[in-house]
Amino acid sequence: MAATEIDPEKLEAFMGQAVTDMGAVISAPLFVIGERMGLYKAMAGAGPLSSAEVAERAGVAERSVREWLRNQAAGGYVTYDAEGDTYELPPEQAMALADEESPFYLLGAYELIASLYADEDKIASAFKTGGGMGWHEHDHRLFEGTERFFRPGYKGHLVAEWIPALEGVEDKLKEGAKVADIGCGHGASTILMAEAFPASEFHGFDYHPASIERAREAAAEAGVDNVDFEVATAKDYPGTGYDLVAVFDCLHDMGDPVGASMHIHDTLAPDGTWLIVEPFAGDRVEDNLNPVGRVFYGASTMICTPASLDQEVGLALGAQAGEKRLAEVIMSGGFTDVRRATETPFNLILEARP
Repeated sequence: MAATEIDPEKLEAFMGQAVTDMGAVISAPLFVIGERMGLYKAMAGAGPLSSAEVAERAGVAERSVREWLRNQAAGGYVTYDAEGDTYELPPEQAMALADEESPFYLLGAYELIASLYADEDKIASAFKTGGGMGWHEHDHRLFEGTERFFRPGYKGHLVAEWIPALEGVEDKLKEGAKVADIGCGHGASTILMAEAFPASEFHGFDYHPASIERAREAAAEAGVDNVDFEVATAKDYPGTGYDLVAVFDCLHDMGDPVGASMHIHDTLAPDGTWLIVEPFAGDRVEDNLNPVGRVFYGASTMICTPASLDQEVGLALGAQAGEKRLAEVIMSGGFTDVRRATETPFNLILEARP
């Protein structure tokens, strides 16, 4: 290092970036606490509040809330008025932090992230051995946070945009179709479709027994009776003649996605459709070196790639596989027609036909 010429401006800029990252990382548990203690909900729509008023509305201790509010203000999550010594949650932030029905609600992501620190040693071991770590081996907050993070986006886009973008699928679902949701997790996507299309039957499959148990509970809570859930993998789930098979944000997690593609191909009706929702990514690494790609590469390192490596084949597509690579995997299973049906800043929505 002594012989290396250092550009002071570049060093200063990097140190500024690093401090910004430190602030984000150390604030992450405070986002979780803010949600758990009801602080964001206490502030939503209430206008300027003192720290004592926020604490009273949430039923927690003022001194801790005061320090929490100052952290949130420093990060731009709340605004601070020095003259009145008050804090306010702007309506835009409230949509993302206080309204669980908003498609922009994001606090589930921080619960997901919190789980990764509990799993750090296991992932570090996988770095050394070249092995993996199964989804089922993670801290329980991963399962809960994943469902809570993805559900708002599914609620905002799945029925309103993604299904209508598929050729002829919406009409089939309205009339009565047979649907399989593979890798359904806690069943958020399955239940949303079942609620929207009561004439159709929905079958959710996941290899993780605890997730299937929770999905059944969620369906009962939602009061839907046209859905069932069963423990099964993407390569052995039962049934044939499905009009629609859906795979949400999990094809890249599979050890053998080509094998899954083959089984899906064999279980579809002749005029059936496979809906594949994957994290948005370009086909080249340089296309993904941006804030969204950073998040997805981080999740892929800690969750997706280890999950695939833990399974047979272990293809390890990663969360930023890109449309070209995904299409190759899909067509290797026997599909002849793959197209991008639509997209969001966070998702690629592909349609495949036999």
